[in-house]
Amino acid sequence: MPPEQNVARRPIAARSSAWAVALSTWLAGRRVTPNSISVISIVFAAIGALLLGLFSHPLAWLAAAVCVQLRLVCNLLDGMVAIEGGMKSKVGALYNEFPDRIADTLLLVPLGYAAGMPWIGWAAALLAALTAYVRVFGGALGLPQDFSGVMAKQRRMAALTVGLVAQAIEAPLFGSRWSLIATAAIISAGSLITCITRTTAIAAALEQS
Repeated sequence: MPPEQNVARRPIAARSSAWAVALSTWLAGRRVTPNSISVISIVFAAIGALLLGLFSHPLAWLAAAVCVQLRLVCNLLDGMVAIEGGMKSKVGALYNEFPDRIADTLLLVPLGYAAGMPWIGWAAALLAALTAYVRVFGGALGLPQDFSGVMAKQRRMAALTVGLVAQAIEAPLFGSRWSLIATAAIISAGSLITCITRTTAIAAALEQS
């Protein structure tokens, strides 16, 4: 995480949960760095990508859904260890952003291939990256970073998790992949809307400044 005191943080309710506080305290006590936790999130995303890309089985989709959630747990804990655990670093800002973009791409591109529509996975990954670009760009203009939107990161990953679980149920029953297609389409459309709403909010804030 960035070393500044006023670092922008995504509002996450789970940050105050007992399990998150206990686990982040345990990790900080063992000097596990927040940057290494950020890198581990990429590992979980890569495993999920392999499961999506190499296997077409309900167990693989369920395991990929678990990887999505483990990626999010890492995203939660790296910030808690950095801020609450007092282990911020000068390069923390890079580790706070870059692994997220890599993890999103690793999970969303294979989603399109698994759905039989590669282009929609690439579209979802590109639009997901653009939501972050707009957010950070607003911060670069001196505005508070806007984490809102119908398809912010947590909602993207929630949609992906639900879609993978739904696909694990759908495939044995019907042999189709509509859950994966719908998930990629929803993430793409929601990310586009998020880009528009965040950009509009930035423009409005600049006009008022």
